[in-house]
Amino acid sequence: MPRSSLQAPASVVMIRPHHFTPNAQTAQDNHFQTSAASDAADVAQAAHAEVTRAAETLQSAGVRVHLFEDEGTETPDSVFPNNWFSTHSGGHVAVYPMYSPNRRAERRQDVLTMLKQDYRVQDIIDYSGLEYDNLFLEGTGAMVIDHLERVAYAARSKRTSEILLERFCTHFNYEPVVFDAVDAQGQPIYHTNVLMCIGTDFAMIGLDSLPDAARRREVAERLRRGERDIIDLTKDQIANFAGNAIELQGRDGIVLALSSRALRSLEAEQKAVLNRHVTLLPLDIPTIEHAGGSVRCMIAGLHLSAR
Repeated sequence: MPRSSLQAPASVVMIRPHHFTPNAQTAQDNHFQTSAASDAADVAQAAHAEVTRAAETLQSAGVRVHLFEDEGTETPDSVFPNNWFSTHSGGHVAVYPMYSPNRRAERRQDVLTMLKQDYRVQDIIDYSGLEYDNLFLEGTGAMVIDHLERVAYAARSKRTSEILLERFCTHFNYEPVVFDAVDAQGQPIYHTNVLMCIGTDFAMIGLDSLPDAARRREVAERLRRGERDIIDLTKDQIANFAGNAIELQGRDGIVLALSSRALRSLEAEQKAVLNRHVTLLPLDIPTIEHAGGSVRCMIAGLHLSAR
């Protein structure tokens, strides 16, 4: 029987965009975002194909993929659904307030309806109305959640309200661990899931991105309490999305979905540590990475019991 883990969901939601483009509204604080060289139609077509191949690769590994279409032109970041909702054991779902106005239209009732039809959903807590109070918490982009130790790690940014983080942790029974994190240019990192990934038996984190030495030690120590192997990522590896990965339950065991670019950036020793715990599952998504997110951002894991 393949090993399973609360940290590794066996089902996911993905969105296939028909008019993908890097989002002009998010470029100001997402310093991982770059301009795509091709014209808009070619970029959209390439992104559509990348999501299609990624979903097929996950399905071939035994991950259940709920693939939704986005045919609209007003939601350029819809390919990143993990920012607007998250799911939690016990049948709990959260819906989040988004920082950029055009990202707020990504929230979809049909996704929530599917969750209630196919999974045991006890309640949906909707924080999205707090956008009117300028409070934002962009889901499992803003937070990296340790489902085993019940910890929510969060880097401070415009997209992560500490007030709302505390409220979320009270509602969902997590311990909040908040810290500052900056990129190679000293700019705040917009989403926590760019710099860290928590698996069942390992954690990848760019400790050097935490400028406060004392806080860096505290975060590392909290991660080690879960008896995990800690893989320290360089800022260059973070820039190549090595931290933006997600552990999933496959047919033959646990896999780590990450981008081909992220995998290329890892050192042999780091891969050896990962290979002790997971099967590496690279997905080729160079067009989507122009939007400043990678594989983890594309995948909303479903930590719910199927009906």
